[in-house]
Amino acid sequence: MNHSAEMTATALAQRTTFDPWSLPDTFTVFAFAPEDIRGFLHPHWHTQKSPHPMLYYFFGLYYLLMGSIAISGNIIALRIFGRNPALRTPANMLVMNLAMSDLLLMITLIPECVYNFFLGGPWQFGELGCQIHSFCGALFGYNQIMTLTIISWDRYNVIVKGFNGKPLTFSKSIILIIFSWIWALGWSIAPLLGWGLYAMDGMLGTCSFDAVTTTMNNKSYLMAAFVSNYVLTVSSIIVCYYFIVQTVFHHEDELRQQAKKMNVTSLRSNTDQQAVSAEIRIAKIAIMNVTLWLVSWTPFAVICLLGTWGDTSKITPLVSELPIILSKTSCAYNPIIYALSHPKYRECLKELYPWICIVPDSKGGKRGGETQSISSSKTQASEST
Repeated sequence: MNHSAEMTATALAQRTTFDPWSLPDTFTVFAFAPEDIRGFLHPHWHTQKSPHPMLYYFFGLYYLLMGSIAISGNIIALRIFGRNPALRTPANMLVMNLAMSDLLLMITLIPECVYNFFLGGPWQFGELGCQIHSFCGALFGYNQIMTLTIISWDRYNVIVKGFNGKPLTFSKSIILIIFSWIWALGWSIAPLLGWGLYAMDGMLGTCSFDAVTTTMNNKSYLMAAFVSNYVLTVSSIIVCYYFIVQTVFHHEDELRQQAKKMNVTSLRSNTDQQAVSAEIRIAKIAIMNVTLWLVSWTPFAVICLLGTWGDTSKITPLVSELPIILSKTSCAYNPIIYALSHPKYRECLKELYPWICIVPDSKGGKRGGETQSISSSKTQASEST
């Protein structure tokens, strides 16, 4: 009888230990991980406490909702930009490239994230699947920031240089897009070829850069990627928009002073005013995109550097997962920004999807939005004379 009771107590203890809703403090990520993924689970996670299972289902729901918004939003954006001739400009080809990158990132990453987290968290697609997942996230993430950098350069070329700047042509836009993808491919394929590492994250449901291996090979890659794809690109964007804002303010002040001398309200015709508003609107949209990109990706960059060059013990499963979730969110807000900021885009959105209840901007009309982008340098030149 005593022996039977002892066996029952042992069975209850074991069941309690592995109860996904009541995990003891001693229940580690390694204990939670299935046998088939323990072989490529980083030793750092062996002693880390496993997060509460409720978080896995919460993240699964978040990925499902956010991914649905991002995928549908970017498909709509590509359809609108591709279908309307007035929006098919060289400048908007860059915006379409950004939307395509966001869409591909969602399509390649979200399904397995939702599947893993709704099953309770553990990765279900093996080590090869983990490497492919990481590669796709890096490829499309690198392309995002490079495209945003090119867009900021285009706005600088149009607004600051004006007549002296060469207008963006379709052929030049295609070349820049190809360069962006080659740049992203080079950095994302490096860990697969031996420089840097991809690994499964602490919550076991996603894979990305290895942020806890402190070998010089991995540390040097992450530092080089941080400098090249974060510091330099963000610095370039900040410099471009600094001069854009400075130029716009200076030019507006000159026009106000001249109008005051001539005792008139404004020196601009309605057409010129619409063209200037379109260019400033594009710059504002790009600034919003970049700001939100920084909010989304800065925590991820900080965690990667902290885990490899700082105190690795501070990288817990939850700490490693939150920046990954935030970085993927960057794909969801771009279509919302288009809808809120482009009068022509809103007009097309209302025509294609009237149930969304987007009210077109009556001031935008056929002249609003990006219809003036291709002739922007001429507009700036005429205004400066």
